[in-house]
Order: sequence, then structure tokens, then C-alpha cells
Amino acid sequence: MTIPSADLLAADTAMGAVTLLVADLDAMTAYYRDAVTLRVLSAGGDRVVLGRGTTPVVILQHSPDLRHAAPRSAGLFHTAILFETQAALAAALYSVARRAPGTFTGSADHLVSQAFYFTDPEGNGVELYWDRDRTQWSWTHGRIEMDTLYLDPNAFLGQHLTEAGTEDPVIGGAVVGHVHLSVGDVASAREFYVRRLGFETTAELGGSALFVSAGGYHHHMAMNTWNSAGAGPRTPALGLGRVDIVLPTADDLGSVAERMTHFGAPVRDDGQTLAFEDPWANSIRLTAAA
Repeated sequence: MTIPSADLLAADTAMGAVTLLVADLDAMTAYYRDAVTLRVLSAGGDRVVLGRGTTPVVILQHSPDLRHAAPRSAGLFHTAILFETQAALAAALYSVARRAPGTFTGSADHLVSQAFYFTDPEGNGVELYWDRDRTQWSWTHGRIEMDTLYLDPNAFLGQHLTEAGTEDPVIGGAVVGHVHLSVGDVASAREFYVRRLGFETTAELGGSALFVSAGGYHHHMAMNTWNSAGAGPRTPALGLGRVDIVLPTADDLGSVAERMTHFGAPVRDDGQTLAFEDPWANSIRLTAAA
């Protein structure tokens, strides 16, 4: 599918914070602060915002009346937190290994990146990763070349963990690099995220996974059916509360509003943000950086 350039998201589009609806606010705050090494940027009442510098990465919303979603439901597959350097990633990896070793689920070299995977105390997937320079990425016929190669976490720590990183694991910045969703089917995901919202397809895994981005990134979002094939719209549950996407300007926001309205998608537009739901009732909010 070729999307006219006027219907694509702006090249400088980036992911914003991921909001999680949580049952135990204290335990979840401790995990993302003490193990994952995010800083508490603000905390009040039933909401805690964690990130690095002034950039929110994870927002925890206390929702004790909700229950966990049924197995094989649509929702969050993982929030992927991007670190600036291998040393910064190693420091965070070392921190999780010390404070929450049981949450580690795997690691992989994806050619474009090196990644380590975890599950937080309430079952939400977390990826901590570092990107290789774009000059080292390979593209074939408009598709990014990615793989899943073995990555030894101990060897990675041996190569990249510094003494400073063992003493203070908060090194440099960290942002949400991409968000990976569990969905009911890939065709509907492509229709919504590519044709309507304006991402470009960067990779596909048969009919089970779709990777999309803006501006030639390897992927800002991904959708798979590995645990959720056939899933319908979500009902209120713990887990994913909202995915934020940040566009460069208000004009870019206006273009998306026009496009979504053209497709008949219900959109809430207050002049500064756009909010809508994908086919599985995952909440998406767009804001402008400037």
C-alpha cells in the first residue's frame, strides 16, 4: 500500500508517555523508579508520572476497582523505553537484575537495536533498548531488515556496564521509543494505523505482526496477534490506559483531525489534543510539541 505523502504523519513524529491503569500504585511506582530507573516527575492523589529529565515515559493511574483483562484480550504487548547509549541501557539492565530479577523474560539483537524484555508486577510488558545508528540499518524494497538474534545479557553487562552505572544507574535521557500492541487481526490494524492515521509500514511478519513508523524510524508502533488473534474491543481493565503520540506542530495535528474525520472515525478534538480509539478500544491521544 502506497500512502500519498500528504496523508503521512510528519517525519518528526515521536511517541509520548504510556499510561497504565494499575491496582497497586506503590508497588508499580517502586518497580519503574527503583528497578527500571525512571525518576518520579510528579505524584499526587492517584497518579504518578515517571520519566527522565522533563520527559514523561510512564504514567501510572491508580484504578483499584478494575480487574485484569481476560486471557487473549487486546491491549498492551509492551512499552519500549529507548536509552541514549549502551552504557545507559546496561545501567538500567543491571538495576533490574539487582532489584527485580524475576521480571526478566528475554533479550535479543534485532540488527537495528539491542533489547531486553521484562514483565512488570502487574503483567505489563516492558522493553529496555538501545538503537544502532541509522547508518547501520538496512532496508530492502522499503522494508527494514530486522531479526531476533541471541543476545547474552551477562556479556552485554560485561562490555557496557561502567562503575558509575553501578553506583547511579540514571545515565542520560530515556524516552518511549515505540509501543507494541496486542490486536485481534493485522488487516484491521493496517487499515487504522497506516491508511487512516498515516504511519508507514516498515515490516510485516506474515499475517501475525505489523510494524509502522514515521520518518523512516524502524518502528514507532507494532501490532501483533501472537496472544490475541480474534480479540474484539477491550472492556475496562487494568493495563493499557492510553498511548500518547507527539506531532511536531499544531498544523500536523489539524491534518490528522481532517483525515480521521474524513474516514468517519469518532474524534475528540479540543483544539490542543486529538483523542480516539483504535478498533480494539485502545485509547490514542495526539498532541503537538510546539
